[in-house]
Amino acid sequence: MDTGSRSPLKRTVGSNQVGMRQFNERIVLQAIRLHGPLPKADVARLTRLSMQTVSMIVERLIDDGLLAKQPRVRGRIGQPSVPIALRPDGAFTIGIKVGRRSLDVLAMDFTGQVCSRDVFEYAYPDPVTLFPALESRLARTNEALGARAKKVVGVGVAAPLWLGGWRDFLGAPPDALNAWNDIDIRSRIETLTGLPVEFAKDTMAACAAELVMGQGRGIHNFLYLFVGTFIGGGLVIDGRLHGGPHGNAGAVGSIPLARDGSKPARQLLHAASGFVLEKLFTDAGAPPAAAHDHRALSPDLWRLTEQWLDTACPAIASALTNAAALLDLEAVVIDGEFDRQLVREIIRRTERVLDRFEWEGMARPQLLEGAIGADARAMGGAILPLYAHFAPMHELFLKPAADVDY
Repeated sequence: MDTGSRSPLKRTVGSNQVGMRQFNERIVLQAIRLHGPLPKADVARLTRLSMQTVSMIVERLIDDGLLAKQPRVRGRIGQPSVPIALRPDGAFTIGIKVGRRSLDVLAMDFTGQVCSRDVFEYAYPDPVTLFPALESRLARTNEALGARAKKVVGVGVAAPLWLGGWRDFLGAPPDALNAWNDIDIRSRIETLTGLPVEFAKDTMAACAAELVMGQGRGIHNFLYLFVGTFIGGGLVIDGRLHGGPHGNAGAVGSIPLARDGSKPARQLLHAASGFVLEKLFTDAGAPPAAAHDHRALSPDLWRLTEQWLDTACPAIASALTNAAALLDLEAVVIDGEFDRQLVREIIRRTERVLDRFEWEGMARPQLLEGAIGADARAMGGAILPLYAHFAPMHELFLKPAADVDY
C-alpha cells in the first residue's frame, strides 16, 4: 500500500561475527516472517548478512524444523530460485484474551494461523469462575493440538490493565471483582501452564496483531481503535508498537469529550463502547449479545443500532481529530467484535462527520477497516511469545521492510 512519503526505514540487520548465531538466526526468521517466502539471496540482501552465512543459517533452521524449502520458482531472468518459508508446525503458541464479557483461548502455529479456539462467556470476569474455566479450556486446547502440544513455546495474555474496574457498568455484585486487585495474572497462568507467559493490555495486543498481520504492514504511523464491550486502542509510531511508560498508550476510551453545559466531561468510552449498545438492546428486551453479531443489523434492532451510531461516530470523530493534531497520523485503523458490516458503517459515518471538521494546519488521516476482527486481542496475545522466542529483539515489533528494493 502506498501511503505517500515515509520516514527512512529502521531495520535490524545481522552480524557476520562469530558468537552471534542465535541473533542472526532470529534476523533471518524475522525477515521471512515479515516478507513471506524468500530466496536466500533476498534474505541476504534484507539482513545484510553474507550469502555464506545465510546459507548456513537457513540449512540449520531447516534441520531444526523451523523453515522449509518451497518448490523452485522458474520463469524469471537468471537462475531459478528456491523460496524459503516458515514451517507452520515449527512451533506453536497459545493466546488468551481475558475480557470483560468473555474468555478466549486459541492456539496459533508458527506462521500465525489459528489452529483452535475456545470461548467462555460471562456477564463479568469473576476470577472464582474464570480460572477454572481457563484451566479446562487450556486442557481442551492441548488435546486439540495433540502431539503438537510439545512444540508450544509460550503463552500470551491480553487483558485490560484494570480488570477489577467498571463494576457498575458491567452489573457485577459489590466486591465481585475486588479479588483482581490481589491477582498476578501472569504468574497465575504460568502456574497453570508451566510455560513462560507474556502480557499486554488487551487493545494493545489487538494493535500488535494488526501491525504484524493486517493493515500495519503498509503503514508506519497509525492509531488503532478496537470497539468491544469498551473502546480502546494502541499506537504505532515509526513502524513500532508504542506502549508508553505505563503500557497504556492509545487509551482512546479515556479521551474526554466536549462538556455538555455544567455536567462533567464524559469520556469516549461512555459514548462509543459496545456496552452502550448492549444497554439499549437490554432496555428494549433484546439480548445484549445481539450487539456483537448480525442481529444488530436486523430490522427489529436497527433503530437502536442507528441511535447508538448517531452518538458514537461523532464522539469517535472528535477523539480522532485531537489525536491527528497531536500525533500527525497516516491512518486510523478501526476494528471491533461487531459484525463486519457494522464496523464498516462506523467507519463510513465517522468519515462523514470528519468531512465537516476544519483540517487547516494538520493532515487528515485515512480511516481503514481492521483486518483481524473479533480475534484480534487473543491473536495479539499469541503473537507475544512468538516474538519473545524468535524475533531478534524482545521489543515489539520490527517493521516490514516495505520500502526495500529487491
